[in-house]
Amino acid sequence: MDNYSDIKQSEKGAWLSLLAYILLSAVKLFIGSVSGSQALLADGLNNSTDIIASIAILTGLKISRRPPDSNHSYGHFRAETVAALIASFIMIAVGFQVLYQGVNKFVQPSLETPDLIAAWTAAACAVVMFAVYMYNIKLARTLNSNAMHAVAQDNRSDALVSMGAFIGIIGSQFGIPWLDPLTATIVGLLICKTAWDIFRKATHDLTDGFDASELELMKQTVAEIEGVELIKDIKARIHGNNVLVDTTVLVDSSLNVVQSHDITEEIEGQLKDRHQVATVLVHIEPM
Repeated sequence: MDNYSDIKQSEKGAWLSLLAYILLSAVKLFIGSVSGSQALLADGLNNSTDIIASIAILTGLKISRRPPDSNHSYGHFRAETVAALIASFIMIAVGFQVLYQGVNKFVQPSLETPDLIAAWTAAACAVVMFAVYMYNIKLARTLNSNAMHAVAQDNRSDALVSMGAFIGIIGSQFGIPWLDPLTATIVGLLICKTAWDIFRKATHDLTDGFDASELELMKQTVAEIEGVELIKDIKARIHGNNVLVDTTVLVDSSLNVVQSHDITEEIEGQLKDRHQVATVLVHIEPM
């Protein structure tokens, strides 16, 4: 499967999230209103903001599928990473909002006891969102997609928020009001931690950061190739869900052009097969 097909597959997961958020936010807002559950209403409003995040991810993925042009020789794959960065900003905002609501409920505990239908609605929505998360995290790992990883983590955060609303409503039924703010605080912290992880990964990739241990494995692969006398330099960077590698190797000065070219072909083939590198640029110098 090529990179453009991978992005097309990612779009399916993003569309699934978007449709789930539209449906679940409508259900939560309606049930929350008729049952008098502020927790479920807040959860529904949270899903409404997730609709914006899903649209941002979809936009980034669609831009990523554009072919190379005169201004983007490597294509537009980094739009996917930018979309993940935007999603992290939205997630951190939601995390702070959930934290604020949790702390505020400790200071001003709610005396209302919502109808149990609100609790079961929250639980059902949590199960749905966790199922969407499982689908999207599998897709993200298969396609090595930053954007889909961000979508999946957002799905998981929303499942946790819904479960927190369920626990809070059940707690109010049994006269344990502190369960709601405690759960909200824990969930808020988890969302903020997830958002930070996505932000750190996206900014690392956008600034051409690369895992040093993986680069060392690539260096070992190149060093094992017959004809490579010395590796003068090797660099790698992430471009969307693609890995790009530049390396300079020293070879025997007595080799002719064809023999040197064969070595570059072998380096390119080994890096693509063993490390899933998309593009390899090899510069040959005489020893």
